[in-house]
Amino acid sequence: MLKRQTAAQYCDMSVGAFEREIVAGRLPSPVMLGGREHWCKNALDKALDRIAGNIATDGPEPTYRQQLRQRYEKAA
Repeated sequence: MLKRQTAAQYCDMSVGAFEREIVAGRLPSPVMLGGREHWCKNALDKALDRIAGNIATDGPEPTYRQQLRQRYEKAA
């Protein structure tokens, strides 16, 4: 389990960017442990794999991924 600063560093992000990804739903929400927020490393790994396209999602491709794919397909 990782505290906020450590979890953000693990994802190679600033704390602000890390929090924006949580609000956007791309990274998992914290769990309370010992009265403080913590992030499960395995949950972060799974979310990062999903963002990177390393694992399939159950639903349709997210809009942001469609937009990125279309942008880079046009550039190629």
